[in-house]
Amino acid sequence: MTTNYAASAAALSRSRAHVKAAGLGAGASTIWRITRLALRHPFKVGIALGSTVVAAILQLSIPQLLGMAVDQTQTILAADNAAGVAEAALLTTALILLAVSIGRGLFTMTQNYFAEAVGHHTGYELRLACYEKIQRLSFSFHDAVHSGDLITVVMLDLEGVRMFFSTGLVRLVLLTMLIGIGAYLLLSTDMVLGLTALSFVPFVAWRSPLTHLRLRATWLDLQEKLGILTKVMEENLGGIRVVRAFAAQAFEMTKFDKASRAALALAHDRVGIRVRNTSAMTLSFFISMGLVLWIGGGKVLADEITVGTLASFLTFMTILQMPVRQLGMLVNAFARASTCGTRIFTLLDIDPAVKDGPDAKELAVGDGTLRFDDVSFAYPANPELGVIRNVNFEARRGQTIGIVGPPGSGKSTIAHLIPRFYDVTGGRITLDGQDVRDVSLQSLRRAVAVVQQDSFLFTTSIENNIAYGDPWAHNPRIERASEFAQLHNYVLGLPQGYGTVVGERGVSLSGGQRQRMSIARTLMLKPAVMVFDDSTAAIDAGTEQRIRSAMTEFAKDRVTIIIAHRLSSLMHADEILFLENGEVVERGTHTELIESGGRYKALYDLQFRDEDQNDGGAA
Repeated sequence: MTTNYAASAAALSRSRAHVKAAGLGAGASTIWRITRLALRHPFKVGIALGSTVVAAILQLSIPQLLGMAVDQTQTILAADNAAGVAEAALLTTALILLAVSIGRGLFTMTQNYFAEAVGHHTGYELRLACYEKIQRLSFSFHDAVHSGDLITVVMLDLEGVRMFFSTGLVRLVLLTMLIGIGAYLLLSTDMVLGLTALSFVPFVAWRSPLTHLRLRATWLDLQEKLGILTKVMEENLGGIRVVRAFAAQAFEMTKFDKASRAALALAHDRVGIRVRNTSAMTLSFFISMGLVLWIGGGKVLADEITVGTLASFLTFMTILQMPVRQLGMLVNAFARASTCGTRIFTLLDIDPAVKDGPDAKELAVGDGTLRFDDVSFAYPANPELGVIRNVNFEARRGQTIGIVGPPGSGKSTIAHLIPRFYDVTGGRITLDGQDVRDVSLQSLRRAVAVVQQDSFLFTTSIENNIAYGDPWAHNPRIERASEFAQLHNYVLGLPQGYGTVVGERGVSLSGGQRQRMSIARTLMLKPAVMVFDDSTAAIDAGTEQRIRSAMTEFAKDRVTIIIAHRLSSLMHADEILFLENGEVVERGTHTELIESGGRYKALYDLQFRDEDQNDGGAA
């Protein structure tokens, strides 16, 4: 199966196009998928929603209790002989009101706690799922996607999905009850006064979602700007030595300041939109409240309603103001969850281009014979442009194959195809007759180890870096691998020995030391096939010779593939392949290739003539 990773990368970057879709309900499938994630915690979801219902009922009872209290107070003032009874009734109402308020507060607190708990559990599960997916996605995906985009998805987008249960689903239940039941109670008490009290609702219900969709659009613009800032910061921190070496601090600051100012401008726009919207909705609410006071006051004077009823209406309005204004936040929550969820699920739904087949078996290593059968490869982004074509060779246990050629000839591609970092597009690669596509990736990559030129080290101790492939390895084994890589004596000279912590990406070590540590890390695995992809380019010739001598015994029981530009690194190989434009144009031993007088001979003369001239100059 071929996966279009360029399209996947574009999908991760899209945002604004989904705002309109989310507002029109087109993201229903995404919302339902997020809801199902929350429903994985039925106990917490049940408590959160149950507490929401109880809190809403208690909150709706407060206006009626206040109205009763006002009427009872009037009774106390109007009736001298019944003052004691009225005062007792007023005290009872006050105690009930206090109890209801405390109960509402407790249930609201329970609702908030469990709703947040569901959100955090959902976020935790999504975070693990995203991270696990990123670990499994093929090299071709990471070739097409900037790591800054992935960080934005896993951090910002995941936060939008995490908050959906508390800001979306729970709020939907709460607002439905408050607005629905509250409106019914108002209209059933007095139709005219009820309609007057609710006159602000249509305006706010129209204005709030519209404004919050605009806020959502600007938030997504801001999210894109923050993604750009993440990329700028990541590249700057990763290449800080290049920045300092070229005195490019001013340029980097200008680039960062430009992106920051764009984000600041969006923040100002958001504040302006929010302030104008809040002012308009508050004005409409107070106009409605003024009308209720005017019309309701007239009804009180006409003895059509009591003062307590008027107080109940005003309290209901105060309660309804909050949920009606939150309609926009509700739309915002659904829009944000739909957009962010789409980006997250786009990542989670990507099918890795390289994965275990349905009948994948464990690789059984016997003779350890590696064979390339008419192998061709082209990257998915450019299927017409073949990187290598019709490559054939065989290497048996104890044999060394050298691969050399000009830059871009496909040497590193061969190194990446053996452990299935990419899948061949033509032919097949076998290990002891087993097609590497038919065995499990884990067993294949235990048997095939690649030492690359770009040696990545983790910010941990030297011991942990070397033992990365086998964290439970004992110290003698770690030291033995270091001895093969000519690193042991250097490590012993460090104040903390193997416990010395290397800097980020091994920055405290030289290029040659990092490469030797990568070699030691590979030797720890005792693979059946070792591939050295220009992995000694930063090591001096003398140290390289000692490494090669030390590994002679180690290489007797395995296949060794050496890819290099420096011919001294592979002159001892049993067979040397010269690649050009993705094809093997020459093959043979060092002596045979020299005698043939072809491209290899020309490269040999160029390299060693330059060395002889340098030696003569030094003399």
